[in-house]
Amino acid sequence: MNIVVGYINTPEGEAAVEWGIREAKLRGGKLVVVHSMVGGDHEDIEEYRESAEAMERIRQRLHDENIDHCTHEYVRGQRPVDDLLEAVKSHDAGMIVIGIRSRSTTGKLLLGSNALEILHDSKVPVLCVKANSSD
Repeated sequence: MNIVVGYINTPEGEAAVEWGIREAKLRGGKLVVVHSMVGGDHEDIEEYRESAEAMERIRQRLHDENIDHCTHEYVRGQRPVDDLLEAVKSHDAGMIVIGIRSRSTTGKLLLGSNALEILHDSKVPVLCVKANSSD
């Protein structure tokens, strides 16, 4: 089974990659790592550089561990949710892995959440992990 990982350059994103690797090894599928940025005024040059470096480290690790994989870095104006769900379709994935952070009840109500949209809209199971859950 192919597995899509939603990656951002945070501890939660790193946890998602760790669990994605575990799932890919367990299930014998390809790991599809997707990093999506809206672009335009939402990010700056430093964010692009840091994200590109992080994705290169992930590619190298997956190569070194001989894990069947592909990576996608998108800056095309789409919401990250849309890019992840498209990746599921185009790679015939059976699971999504995303990192989540703890939020207060008020924070969940006031802030939009990519994680909640993915959970709501995904047609495949979604594994949500926290940064400290990869140990």
